[in-house]
Amino acid sequence: MSDPLLPGPLWLVGCGNMAGAMLARWREEGVDPAHISVIRPSGAPCGEGIRVTKDYPEDEVPAIVLLGMKPYQLDLVAPPLAPILDRETILVSILAGVELASLRARFPAPRTIIRAMPNLPVRIGKGVVVLASDSSDVVAKTLVTGLMAVLGHAEWFEDETAFQLAGHLTGAGPAFLFRFIDALAAAAERLGLTFEQAQRLALKMAEGAADLAATSDDDPEALARKVASPGGTTEAGLAVLDADRALRDLVERTLDASRARGLEMAAKARGG
Repeated sequence: MSDPLLPGPLWLVGCGNMAGAMLARWREEGVDPAHISVIRPSGAPCGEGIRVTKDYPEDEVPAIVLLGMKPYQLDLVAPPLAPILDRETILVSILAGVELASLRARFPAPRTIIRAMPNLPVRIGKGVVVLASDSSDVVAKTLVTGLMAVLGHAEWFEDETAFQLAGHLTGAGPAFLFRFIDALAAAAERLGLTFEQAQRLALKMAEGAADLAATSDDDPEALARKVASPGGTTEAGLAVLDADRALRDLVERTLDASRARGLEMAAKARGG
């Protein structure tokens, strides 16, 4: 097998929105679909040339397995899958809230188990993938880093607690940002723009502002000050967001709610 990103067969167990976005980007970046198998109960196709099965293939041992189903399905997937994996199989989990210890309890054979938390912009190569593992296998971790780097920015965490918080920030963060963009557009519509104008302009504004923030030497707080002239229209709007820490407190509660739900899911996975 010769593939620039894969050392052997890649199995995707489940292929929902996130795993599907990762798969689509990998294919665009040159991963041979003949090296990929998707295991999903529906048997629904996942792209030209990709083998889709309802049961685990019997003609190969996977080099990498990506757990891409829903977290609550873990104890349905693990019993038949665990005996198939060998010591050299790299197990990568994108299951929110399922800790490394919970994965090792169900999959004892693999030497390297890695938690990855991607976000949806991986589909266009502009995602963030945070990573954590208790493995000391540098070769395996380097291989997975390369696979994830084609999806966008890949960053490792030594501490699983920090990894989990980073995952809420980057994984759930796009949804929070999309809601804020939608709220800006909705406000502009209520104040007089057409729906189409408000949506188009809000999206273009967000695209440009994000690109500027990503490339500027100034941090976002400093950039906000640069937009706001003293006594001007932007300053008047910021005064509403900043009053009594309204925006900061709202966002902190939002992120903490995501974190708290992750802790609940982790506890449930621990208990089986």
